[in-house]
Formats: sequence, C-alpha cells, structure tokens
Amino acid sequence: MTILARETAPPVAPGAAQAEVMRAGVFNPPHSAPEFSLPGSDGTVVTLARYRGKVVLLEFGFTYCAAVCPTTLATLAQARRQLGQAADSVQVIFVTVDPARDSAATMRQYLSAFDQSFVGATGAPDALAAVRQKYGVTAVRQGTGPDYAIAHTSSIFLIDRAGKLRALMPFGHDASDFVHDIKFLLAH
Repeated sequence: MTILARETAPPVAPGAAQAEVMRAGVFNPPHSAPEFSLPGSDGTVVTLARYRGKVVLLEFGFTYCAAVCPTTLATLAQARRQLGQAADSVQVIFVTVDPARDSAATMRQYLSAFDQSFVGATGAPDALAAVRQKYGVTAVRQGTGPDYAIAHTSSIFLIDRAGKLRALMPFGHDASDFVHDIKFLLAH
C-alpha cells in the first residue's frame, strides 16, 4: 500500500473549478478498510459495515492517555460541530489499545465528554491486537504499576462511505483539515 501526500479529485468537466485535494496522506489506490467486530461502548457490536454510507474516522487510543488522545478527540468533536448537518454523515470510532482499563462503560463515559455520537470499541487483548495488526498500528506499554502509559500510533484513518480506506491524517492537524477532507469524501 502506497501513501501519497495528496490526492486529486476525479477529473472535472472543461471549464469547471480546479479539483480540490485532500490534506491527509492518501492510500493510492484506496482499498477496503479491514473489517472488525468488537464490543462497543454503546452496548452493540461495532463493525465498519454498520456505518456504510457514512465517513468513518477511526482512531486507536486509550482513555488514560494524557495528551494525544484527548487532543485528537477534542479536534474531531470540533470538526463535527463545524460540519453542521453534514456531521450526521460522519462516525468516529475509538478503538482501545488498553483493554485492561478500557471497558465499554469506561469508554462510553470518556467519549461522551467529547461528543455523544462517538463510539468506542474494546474487547479481548488478542482480538484488539489482530485489529491493530490489520491497520499497521503499534501499541507498546510504557511503565509499570497502575499509572502506565501506552505509546501508540496516533494517526486517524479516514474511511469513505463505501468502506474504502482513503487517507491517514497524522496527529496535530486542526479541525479545519478534517472538515476539508470529510467534505471531500462526502462529495466524491
């Protein structure tokens, strides 16, 4: 799989406005996002198929994260607010890298502080490890005792309405970059 810095939109008719590009690094060519089935923070089973027809923003993280995860979730919540009614066509899924501490109930409470629509996914350590492997996500425990941290991949996967893995947004982008790329995916 090749990630490019930019992707151009499909060809436009002569005289039409210049095609926009995505701000995230794109998968070229786009391919089916690896499916998974995990217990959700909303009491149901979380699968990508469940959200066909929506743009999915897939994040891997944990509720005890001190900086990266809450910053990213706050950015995604801000992007959803900026989208207005189009936010109904977007789903954030937060897959834990810390199943020992992230129960469905813990994730539900944590995610609701950012946006009531966010859904968490948890499960057995081996099931979560298999999902991380499919996406090339790393997660390494750091420290001992109850206050350990986990160093993990911090990019967000952008999955289009058809379930194609389209782009990877690195940590640190602001809400406007997500809004731009979500609108691009909703339109194409």
